[in-house]
Amino acid sequence: MRLATFNVLHGRSLTDGLVDLPRLREAVSGLDADVLGLQEVDRGQPRSAGHDLVAEAAAAMGGQGRFAPAIVGTPGERWRPARDGDDRGDEPAYGIGLVSRLPVRRWAVTRLPSAPVRSPVPVPGPTRRVIWLRDEPRVLLAAVLDTPAGPLTVATTHLSFVPGWNGLQLRRAARALRQLPGPWVLLGDLNLPGPLPRWLIGWRTLAALPTYPVDEPRVQLDHILGHGDGLPPVAATRALPTPLSDHRALVVDLAGGDSRAEDGGAAAREPAG
Repeated sequence: MRLATFNVLHGRSLTDGLVDLPRLREAVSGLDADVLGLQEVDRGQPRSAGHDLVAEAAAAMGGQGRFAPAIVGTPGERWRPARDGDDRGDEPAYGIGLVSRLPVRRWAVTRLPSAPVRSPVPVPGPTRRVIWLRDEPRVLLAAVLDTPAGPLTVATTHLSFVPGWNGLQLRRAARALRQLPGPWVLLGDLNLPGPLPRWLIGWRTLAALPTYPVDEPRVQLDHILGHGDGLPPVAATRALPTPLSDHRALVVDLAGGDSRAEDGGAAAREPAG
């Protein structure tokens, strides 16, 4: 059983700055994941030609997908926090998605409030400027799945860039997931480096690999965490560059789910590159 998390940068390539749907589909299908968590995804945004990127990813995977908006409106311009029901609306929105090839018993959404104050963010470049940004609300999207190894709750999120606040959001997310059937796996861009997520909530790190920036990754911001009895052992991990985004996709193969771990485990351990 293969799990993956991927911050897709709303489908944009750093090479040409374009959002190209065939390139997005190729990147998603190339991961060959059974369950895929997506962050920084658009629905109905002009910058991505009005497409529903989670629906595109689900079609590429051959699975069922769910979009959970964090905001409704245009990122960086006019927007409002998303509310329950906005995932079925037709307004432009921005958030996260979860796609599964495995049967979904139920979906669950938990809203994570934004930091109450603007926060300083360094701007790359020779001037070393700092800008003060309004934080956006975040959201946790979970699915209770029927897997070859038994029931499993898998969730995805994209936490705040504000230090400390993202840790509080992670703790809240872990509490929300424990209300659903275990064991549990959390996929996402947590904006927390290295082992910090494990220290904060005590969940097991299933893949310890740098994921950012994409060309020469130095820090792990994207994580796959597991918790609870009955979680299959890890067979292989990878951090893969793709034709889009500024993050690498993080992939974990769990043993016992299908033949992929036995057939592809050796290849999955090869350095990504």
